[in-house]
Amino acid sequence: MEKSLARYIWSNTRLEQIWILTIVAASMIPYFLSFDLPKQIVNGPIQGKGFEHPGDTQTFMHIAFDLPLLGHVEVFQGLQLTRFWMLIALSLVFLALVVLNGLFKLYINTYKGRLGERMLRRIRFELIDRVLRFPPSQFKRVKPAEIATMIKDEVEPMGGFTGDAFVQPALLGGQAITALVFIIMQNFWLGMIAAAIVAVQAIVIPRMRKRLLDLGRQRQLTARELSGRVGEIVEGISMIHANDTTNLERADIAHRLGLIFKIRYDLYQWKFLVKFINNFLAQVTPFLFYSIGGFFALQGRLDIGQLVAVINAYKDLPGPLKELIDWDQSRQDVQVKYNQVVEQFSVDDLIAPRIQLVSPAPAGRLTHPLVATNLTIVDDSGARVLDHVSVEINPSEKVAIVGESGAGGEYLAEAFGRLIWPDSGRITIDGHDLLELPESLTGRRIAYASSETFFFDGTLRSNLLYGLKHAPLAAAVYDDAEASAMKWQMAEARRAGNPELDLNSDWVDYASAGATGPNDIYAAIRPVLDAVAMSQDILDMALRSTVDVATHEDLTSRIVELRQALRLRLKEEHLEDLVVPFEFDAYNSQATVGENLLFGTLNRHLMTNRQLAAHPYFRQLFTETGLNNDLYDMGLEIAENAVELFTDLPPDHPFFQQLTFMTPEDIPTYEAMLQKLNGKGYAAATPDERAAIIRLSFSYIEPRHRFGLLTQTLMEKIVATRIKFYEHIPADLARVIERYDPERFTASATLMDNVLFGRIAHQQANAPERIHSIMYDVFERLGLQDSVLSIGLDFNVGSGGKRLTNVQRQKLNLSRALLKRADYIICNRPLSALDHRVQEQIARAILTGLDRGDYAPAVIWVLTNPGFAELFDRVLVFNHGSLVESGTTSDLLEKNGMFKELLS
Repeated sequence: MEKSLARYIWSNTRLEQIWILTIVAASMIPYFLSFDLPKQIVNGPIQGKGFEHPGDTQTFMHIAFDLPLLGHVEVFQGLQLTRFWMLIALSLVFLALVVLNGLFKLYINTYKGRLGERMLRRIRFELIDRVLRFPPSQFKRVKPAEIATMIKDEVEPMGGFTGDAFVQPALLGGQAITALVFIIMQNFWLGMIAAAIVAVQAIVIPRMRKRLLDLGRQRQLTARELSGRVGEIVEGISMIHANDTTNLERADIAHRLGLIFKIRYDLYQWKFLVKFINNFLAQVTPFLFYSIGGFFALQGRLDIGQLVAVINAYKDLPGPLKELIDWDQSRQDVQVKYNQVVEQFSVDDLIAPRIQLVSPAPAGRLTHPLVATNLTIVDDSGARVLDHVSVEINPSEKVAIVGESGAGGEYLAEAFGRLIWPDSGRITIDGHDLLELPESLTGRRIAYASSETFFFDGTLRSNLLYGLKHAPLAAAVYDDAEASAMKWQMAEARRAGNPELDLNSDWVDYASAGATGPNDIYAAIRPVLDAVAMSQDILDMALRSTVDVATHEDLTSRIVELRQALRLRLKEEHLEDLVVPFEFDAYNSQATVGENLLFGTLNRHLMTNRQLAAHPYFRQLFTETGLNNDLYDMGLEIAENAVELFTDLPPDHPFFQQLTFMTPEDIPTYEAMLQKLNGKGYAAATPDERAAIIRLSFSYIEPRHRFGLLTQTLMEKIVATRIKFYEHIPADLARVIERYDPERFTASATLMDNVLFGRIAHQQANAPERIHSIMYDVFERLGLQDSVLSIGLDFNVGSGGKRLTNVQRQKLNLSRALLKRADYIICNRPLSALDHRVQEQIARAILTGLDRGDYAPAVIWVLTNPGFAELFDRVLVFNHGSLVESGTTSDLLEKNGMFKELLS
């Protein structure tokens, strides 16, 4: 990277800098004229110089030039104005100069801002580009939070400085010199006084600010280290809680914050001392002007107009001078930050840009063996984890790698996947070094999956298809306004040195996955998910998800058909009792009291349960029907039963899993409430106590909790209240409550609730599993399995995929690798979180399902259990970094060597 920030800025913005410097030079002309004009106004029309007699006039705006060869050239002979009109004319010219100077500043500052933001964009992109080209070993030495902080925050001042790098000294220096020259022209001695003060400020203040730079550097380093430490705490929070080291981390953070406080406090003290001295020097000059300049005026050596003009000119001198000194400090500060960034991002063995060039063209098949020759890999401690290994993997060959953890096989797999670089030896394909091949080839034709997984925050779909997004293949469709905006964005990207790649284009390489486009991609996804045994997980996610009606209209429009098909299937299998359907004029015994009252779903983005309970209409209806007293009495009995049954149990007792209306922490609260309200009625309780008790009844289900509290009379009363509720429901409630309708899709309910249109019977054994199985079959028979799969793939995996279980993450990671349909698939213990039996089932399904048609990839699988090595054509046995055995399982068993020991 360029070592000097000024050279970096000039090399990338040369033409823009020349243009704005030209504008700055032009702005000095009206700036100088604005200093001279007050003198003309005071000496001329105000004091009457040239207007000694009534009716005298003077020429205004006479424009003439004495030019070589041409002689005297008169452009405009001017206007003859009286004293009053001359005052008005000169004042208007002064106003025009003020406006003109303001317009110059507006243009210059706007141009500087745009130039700075463009350069900031360039710097950030170049740094991230370098991160993408770091060698794999570099990521073991850097903390992600520190890198992110540097790119996000530490380069921020560089963007602002870009516009000021050359313009600011030219503009401010020009203004200061213009004001100083004007003062000297009015009076030499006053000019020397101003020049002396300027010299002191220019010499003393920058020297004092060196301490500020040092403190600023320390502040930046400590802040970056704090950011890295906070990132470590977030990543290692599980370990911190598991080892009771939260207070150790608090002490560490407190120590770091104390150090930052001390640095910042010293910085503020020194900063304001420098400011005090600077302000003092700036203010002492007017004192000298008033005293010495006044003395000259009394002696007649300086007229009043000149004195006013000098004072007015000096008024504009300290500002530019102070800003010029600030600019110099900013220059040094930004250069220090730039040096630190350069130091951090200047890494040896960066991946060459040509390796990562965009290539929309399909990658050619790898039809030659993958050959490792004398491969040696040394870890960070200096130990050889792979020692002069030579091996050849043929196309379509299925190879198992076995050995104890750390034996070396996993390092060979990482080297094949380009995740680590060999210290000696090399890996070649058709004589070409693997590290010299473009990623557009290796990233598409070689797939890698391990037990270490990472997923970006987004949907399952975006993460699953991530391995197919290599280049924009289909342009996005825009209307005229959007196309114009996109054209401007691309032009700005080009000016900032960013690639002109449209993120909104379709980047998915459907052909690589064996599909023709987005319409049939699920036909390619489903076999992969089936092979890794993840289809069930995603379908379960779909059933628990709400559905976007606009996106999945093909499914939502057939909801009535789905419900009827499910009912018919249950009837065919004599399982009608598994589901109790919703009926508006009947109580659903498998639903909660609250669900029976509402008979619909509440849009929780617009209203909460608490807000609904407090709604005047809701409260009035409860009072009129007397249901508040009934539910209060019911809640009291629930509380009494719960306290009696569970008060002596530990909080982790499994019985609490059945207690849906109360947590273990609520038991003491309700116990105290019962003691207070013992023998007292509804009127004796406070509004908060009533709400807390009635809330218990809303979650009650008789077949599940079995307290015998729901009588037929009470159920009929709840149904009657429900009917009355919907008869005169106010508009504000109608907007937030979506009533169950057998002929309509309920957008705010889950897919499962929509298909069931009822509740599963709790007393039936394995009822949820049986219902799920029947639903999947119904989706398949109606041709909606792709739609349901799409809904499940809409699930957001969270930061790093942490909303998925470890097993699900490993399955998804392997699915992503398989979906690429690469020529070499490298599996480095990809399913270590699964049981060995399940691992074998998945491996068998993958190996038997991969070879289809003309697609027969090579598979290199590092096994956690050598027991299913028989599924592979060849087995490589590693020990202490060396390849000790190679052959088929039958050959290796006959040798009675290390492979047989691993099996025993």
